[in-house]
Amino acid sequence: MADTTARERRTAEAAAVEAQAAPRTARRTREPFELRLAHLPIYFLLIVGALVSVTPFFYMLSTSLMTLGETINRVPLPASPQWSNYQVAWSEANFALYFRNSVIITALVILGVLVTCTLAAYAFARIRFPGREAIFMVLLATLMIPGTVTFIPNLLMVRGQIVPWGSWMNTLPALTVPFMATAFIIFLLRQFFVSIPNELYDAAVIDGAGHLRFLTAVVVPMSKPVLMTATLLTFVTSWNEFLWPLLVTTTPQWRPLGVGLYTFLSEAGPETHLLMAGTVITVLPVLVVYFFTQKQFTEGIATSGLKG
Repeated sequence: MADTTARERRTAEAAAVEAQAAPRTARRTREPFELRLAHLPIYFLLIVGALVSVTPFFYMLSTSLMTLGETINRVPLPASPQWSNYQVAWSEANFALYFRNSVIITALVILGVLVTCTLAAYAFARIRFPGREAIFMVLLATLMIPGTVTFIPNLLMVRGQIVPWGSWMNTLPALTVPFMATAFIIFLLRQFFVSIPNELYDAAVIDGAGHLRFLTAVVVPMSKPVLMTATLLTFVTSWNEFLWPLLVTTTPQWRPLGVGLYTFLSEAGPETHLLMAGTVITVLPVLVVYFFTQKQFTEGIATSGLKG
């Protein structure tokens, strides 16, 4: 009899606990649905923003596969994709030369930026010297100066009118040397280098390492994400450069893709389908590189100490 009473009491207690938990469970099941309804305006704005961003790329790709008549009639999609447009644009605009120039220029600029900016960022982050903070503040202040303001001084230097080293017009150094160090990349790397524990440097000193060995053996291997971010930012900037190459080159010998596309624009005239094919050729490398490295890019921004 006592066992039966105890079992009934336990059953009643379990039922009471379930009854109390039922409203909480119902609330938990309703909350995600309510949250989804509250997020609908945000989802709508994101979808609209995505459509606005994708529309120019869709128009560019669609037009590049049309005939000239279809571009004149402004049809949304080509009746039959004209893949030969890319071959025609490649040969008529001499994109082979411009593409080679862009690859060489971009590779040299990336190499120069990684070397000079890494050394400068490490000095600002780990080495104490007189005037370090003042110099760093001046460096950051240069970020406020529009790039177009520096075009005239740089152009005078490239022409040899400020420093008498001769004219660099129509040469590879004119397209690469002025961009082998940027204040933003130095700041980006410095923010990451500051976060590296001092205990690692103390251990390296005990092993007999100096600053250079510590940089190459410890700091650089630990900084791969942020170095990848610096590489991608430099790649996009250098690949899309247009105004500076247009100023310092007067012949096609070292002109990059951006200037080559502009030249083709004046030559092709109303052939919109060929112009769009040339635009796809110019933009495609940037999209491919970002598609395969977007994870490293995001990780580098997240670990560099920068917040949007």
